[in-house]
Amino acid sequence: MGFLTEKTVIITGGGRAVLRDGRCGSIGYGIATAYAKEGANIVITGRNVQKLTDAKEELERLYGVKVLPVQADVSAGSDNEAVVENVVKQTMDTFGRIDVLINNAQASASGVTLADHTTDQFNLAVYSGLYATFYYMKACYPHLKETKGSVINFASGAGLFGNFGQCAYAAAKEGIRGLTRVAATEWGKDGINVNIVCPLAWTAQLENFEAAYPDAFKANVHMPPAGHYGDAELEIGRVCVQLASPDFKYMSGETITLEGGMGQRP
Repeated sequence: MGFLTEKTVIITGGGRAVLRDGRCGSIGYGIATAYAKEGANIVITGRNVQKLTDAKEELERLYGVKVLPVQADVSAGSDNEAVVENVVKQTMDTFGRIDVLINNAQASASGVTLADHTTDQFNLAVYSGLYATFYYMKACYPHLKETKGSVINFASGAGLFGNFGQCAYAAAKEGIRGLTRVAATEWGKDGINVNIVCPLAWTAQLENFEAAYPDAFKANVHMPPAGHYGDAELEIGRVCVQLASPDFKYMSGETITLEGGMGQRP
């Protein structure tokens, strides 16, 4: 039983993914696992229904928590406010409260230069990341105000450092950082703290990339000074648990770089 027992977290992009060694293979699933170990009610969203169903089965079986999977995709041309409002309505109907919102979901086209980026590629990143974060924060705000809850938004070193070939991704992530800081200013009086995490973790996607394209992997994926890539549950998910704890309520509007020493900045 953890400090989050009977509290509810919404995690976007929380479908099940695992590494070949059985560890959590995506940041969203790593966060969901860390929260499950603290006894939270968990709402996970994503585009892939099977991954959501698999996550529900495993988290409930292993940790005895309740998991609500909701298929949701924020994208250009959709009624995105209705999509998000459905997630929030199902959450409230099922659990009756929202204590933590974690905006983790993000899609993008990487490796495409700014000059070659298409509007559709730009929209993919901005809608799935920035717009989704905006809609979820707006929809969850009244409920977070009731619980004096926490928001954790995900940005990236791609935006902090201007990574080559990631213009739309970087733009979306820097927009999320700006949105987060404004919310920290406006929502502080409501007892809501809002922070940003920029992660570097070993994922199933990277594992597959290394196996399929070893030369490209070696040229583009750099080992951080810590000497290993982050564990999605233990080194990313556990920090997200702590950011929702009473010990960190006074911290708000901050960007926390979890990149093993790679994300140093002034």
